[in-house]
Amino acid sequence: MTDRTTSGAIDVAAVWSGTPAEFELYTCRERGRQVVAFYDADRWPTVGVRSLGESTWTTVRLPALGRIGWDAHNDLALTVDDDGRIHVAGNVHGDPLAYVRTADPGDVTTFERVPEMVGSRERRVTYPRFFRGPADELVFEYRDGRSGGGDWLYNVYDHDARSWRRLLADPLTAGRDRMNAYPHGPIPGPDGYYHCCWVWRDSPDAATNHDLSYARSADLQQWETSRGDPLELPITIETGEIVDPVPPGSGLINGNTPIGFDDRGRAVVSYHKYDPDGHTQVYNARSDGDGWTVSRVSDWEYRWEFGGTGSIPFDIEIGPVTVGDTGRLEQSYTHAEYGSGTWVLDPETLERVDHVARSRRPEGLDEARTAYPGMRVNWVDDSGVAPDGVEYALRWETLGPNRDRERDRDPPATTLRCHAFETGSSTRSRD
Repeated sequence: MTDRTTSGAIDVAAVWSGTPAEFELYTCRERGRQVVAFYDADRWPTVGVRSLGESTWTTVRLPALGRIGWDAHNDLALTVDDDGRIHVAGNVHGDPLAYVRTADPGDVTTFERVPEMVGSRERRVTYPRFFRGPADELVFEYRDGRSGGGDWLYNVYDHDARSWRRLLADPLTAGRDRMNAYPHGPIPGPDGYYHCCWVWRDSPDAATNHDLSYARSADLQQWETSRGDPLELPITIETGEIVDPVPPGSGLINGNTPIGFDDRGRAVVSYHKYDPDGHTQVYNARSDGDGWTVSRVSDWEYRWEFGGTGSIPFDIEIGPVTVGDTGRLEQSYTHAEYGSGTWVLDPETLERVDHVARSRRPEGLDEARTAYPGMRVNWVDDSGVAPDGVEYALRWETLGPNRDRERDRDPPATTLRCHAFETGSSTRSRD
């Protein structure tokens, strides 16, 4: 963990606070610009852009993406291509692809709706995400289908033709209409591989998550196990590598399986499940080239019982294993009963050896300030590359998840702020 001190914050706009659907921030160090995508106070998807060093944002609504309702799944995805054109997708949950981009580089007044990317399997889109591949190619990831029966697809962008094509001929994972994968990643590791882990889920019921799984790839096209054995696509429950065969109803949940790396660059997958006494505990699984070694980290007397459909509030959230400033392995967490903090881990065993009661953010920033019941703080890290010595993040306040159901009344708008943190080191891109 890098200790960070705040060096200022810039207000972006008043934003919708009814759901915690994610916004996105993208800093272009080379161009000296910053772009943000968010839902404004009237629920419209909006893009803002500013020059670094200035505090004024130029904003424009994106009516082609439609107004958001109460569904917390409807995140916004944003990126900037090599020519400086801005791409935005989102406000979908099993809906037709909603995607726009600027006709002119950097000019937010020239957004145009793009009705399709490749023209197939774009009618039931969820979880859109842009990221960069190993050759710095622009990649678009999304799920086609539904919870319990969807596939994960990947497109790659041709900058010369300004068009998309499939990166993979087949989906990365396929549930054969019996289940679907909920992945974390792919994310680049220090070993030159992209790493991806996922849980399988049998239905929209969150309690049906099971079988934590893993794959890696050097080029995002040829995939293999942690031992280097090739995997045929699409990966299924029968053909994939299972890190921990957690059965359904055993405390495993999607959205809480981060991938980190130890001091030797080895992948570590973190997750939680019930222990033999029925309490929810955090575990770390590390790949050593010959399978996975699993270590329990927490010692809680608390059971997080969850299930049902829709977006649910998380009683427990865990961060990835990281190498701290002193070379120690560290892992952050938040807990509904035990608060938040950081564990220090033994580099050989991954067992907990110390505890530091500190947050990733400077004191006070994780506390809601809006005088309205149920408000919580949301953070999104920068998905671009910032100037050396600074990191940016977005902060705004919303109500928590409500299983995507409409509430009795609209909460007041809150302020979206872009915070700058001094780090004393180069900024890394977000996973």
